[in-house]
Amino acid sequence: METIIIAGLGNPGPRYQWTRHNAGFLFLDRIAHLEGLSIVRKQFNGLTAEWERKGKRLVLLKPHTFMNLSGRCIMPALQFYKLKPEHLIVVHDEIDLPLGVARMKQGGGHGGQNGLRSVIEQLGRGDFVRIRLGIGRPSGGDVSGYVLSNFTPPEMDIFARVLDGALDMLESSLDEGVPKAMSLFNNKNYLEG
Repeated sequence: METIIIAGLGNPGPRYQWTRHNAGFLFLDRIAHLEGLSIVRKQFNGLTAEWERKGKRLVLLKPHTFMNLSGRCIMPALQFYKLKPEHLIVVHDEIDLPLGVARMKQGGGHGGQNGLRSVIEQLGRGDFVRIRLGIGRPSGGDVSGYVLSNFTPPEMDIFARVLDGALDMLESSLDEGVPKAMSLFNNKNYLEG
């Protein structure tokens, strides 16, 4: 059975639960809710659950190393399952995309996202798939304060639609490949209900 690791980036603990930086955790929580899973198994300095879908074993992985050290959880998971980066999908917040948008990307740099920076440093390469969940950029200059602040209720309504759209994108990539999923979903906007 093919195994794919879906790593959602975020920070552990209730203080960070609803912050913009926890977009990756919120995505995995959405999958767990819809599929009746609990992401509670302690492994690799994180929490995991397994989701079997259409003959694939999908390992949902929440690093509990804090965002800036995410690679220290993801690398041991890849080693444990004897997987290459091609079998990794990293889901993260993206400050350079507006709220209401989700994009899939194959490879690339870290773009200043410290969780991605850690993953690339640990893997020694960046050619894994990313699902980038737009959170927008703050009007002022305080990026760290912004990403660690909670979504407002109206933003959370929009972000809930983004999560469902990103899940459709993920399932399309698993069924039909990443290029097809990118062509179908990368131009969608979930601002309107």
